Amino acid sequence: MGSCGGSSWGFWMLGVNTMPRSFEIVNNDGQWEYEASSLLKGEPELVTEPKQVVTYEISDDAVWSDNEPITCDDWVYTWDQVANGEDIYDTTGFRDIESVDCPDDKTAVVTFAQPYAGWKSLFGGQFGIYPSHILDGKDRNAEMIDGYDWSGGPWKLDTWARGDQLVLVPNENYWGTVPTLDSVTFRFLPDSAAEFEAFTGGEVSGIFPQPQVDVVEEVSAGIDGATVDIQADSPNAEGVWINNSVFPFNSKAVRQAFAYSLDRDAIVERLFGGLDLNEATQGFNPPIVGDFGDPDAFSIYTQDLDKVDSLMTGDGWAKGSDGVWAKDGQRASIVFKTTAGNARRELTQDIVIEQAAAAGFEVTTDNQEASDLFGTQLPAGDYQMALYAQVLTSLEPSLASLFLSANIPGPANDNAGQNWTRTNIPAADPFLAEVDANPNQDERSDAQAEADTLLAEDATSIPLDPLPNIMIVSDSVVGEKINNPIYGPWFDMEGWSLG
Repeated sequence: MGSCGGSSWGFWMLGVNTMPRSFEIVNNDGQWEYEASSLLKGEPELVTEPKQVVTYEISDDAVWSDNEPITCDDWVYTWDQVANGEDIYDTTGFRDIESVDCPDDKTAVVTFAQPYAGWKSLFGGQFGIYPSHILDGKDRNAEMIDGYDWSGGPWKLDTWARGDQLVLVPNENYWGTVPTLDSVTFRFLPDSAAEFEAFTGGEVSGIFPQPQVDVVEEVSAGIDGATVDIQADSPNAEGVWINNSVFPFNSKAVRQAFAYSLDRDAIVERLFGGLDLNEATQGFNPPIVGDFGDPDAFSIYTQDLDKVDSLMTGDGWAKGSDGVWAKDGQRASIVFKTTAGNARRELTQDIVIEQAAAAGFEVTTDNQEASDLFGTQLPAGDYQMALYAQVLTSLEPSLASLFLSANIPGPANDNAGQNWTRTNIPAADPFLAEVDANPNQDERSDAQAEADTLLAEDATSIPLDPLPNIMIVSDSVVGEKINNPIYGPWFDMEGWSLG
């Protein structure tokens, strides 16, 4: 739950397979949708007047791995921890809840102080539901920082060797389908070339590689004896994320000028042309919800060096003899961070640096281990510009968690929130908030479109590419293999066996 818990792989490997959730995300006729999970007796009851109230009927069969029933107390505990805890990754939705009441152990009545349209993403999604009988009264972070031996899913954690591997074993008390495999071992191979070598050498049975340039070439050439799923309509939105609160990007004109310095289509073509992806994304909602709002909001930014010159000179900058913009004795020098050792992102940096230099910006790199970048530096605002992807943990197309000013981490919200770019656009806040609160989908989309226009005009950050998901699983693995855009490629392993 903490701000350090934003690891997609941690979510896909461990959270999805051990944390119970109220809703599954399933594909119905090509459309990804929410469906009540086996944790519940059926679809929750939703009442919208006079207040929004959701009533969950919990399955009588649902138990934790120690055979203790999953009860309403677990809903209460989870809500309290997210809504009132310190240093929470994202309180969206949970902070709108007024109360969670328990008329009996197997009924949870959730009353909202204000409407929240994305209520199906709560008590599941990125957090799941936590066992109150184990954690209540304890320091949750301290109890879970090195893993946890309880589960409310089909698997439970057996061992976790940091930096090496993580092993799951079946949860024998799971009320649904108990896995047939004795164990599943995840090896941590952050280099895509090492992943492919391990896969082709038979050391691993499946990989979910970053779409590096060499990966694109391998996939394009074809892989025998494997199921390959390329998900272009991905849940990912990779971008050049800008800290709006630090020099030189505390000037809107500089942010706009930098956006005009880039040929983003050329970058995407260089990275993903082999997968027939050659156009930059033009908004921050990823392709899986890309029709929501205004998916073309950032199309105003194409490479235009004349506009760069106009914006920069209008903001009081002048180019020095070295061709770099300067103002009041300070140069337009930018440190660009991303995850260390990621060849595709390093290539992206190289292209951005070259394009930005032609426009008068001096860009250098200072790449970081993922744990440092996402765990401490980005939440603390310790950066000027960074390259990474935002990955959906629900089907909700809201951008409030990323750009609502109330979600800027700081003392006012106990450092909770994902607005790491320190975006503060008062005119956009009501529209972003309406997307979360208004149950009418068309009106929500219209509100998001208004927000998208303001985010683009402000050049708060720069959307870049859809970062397609690539799942590769050996044919020796028998069972349905689904590249779930939210829960990842390993969420249905309980139905797998080896042939």
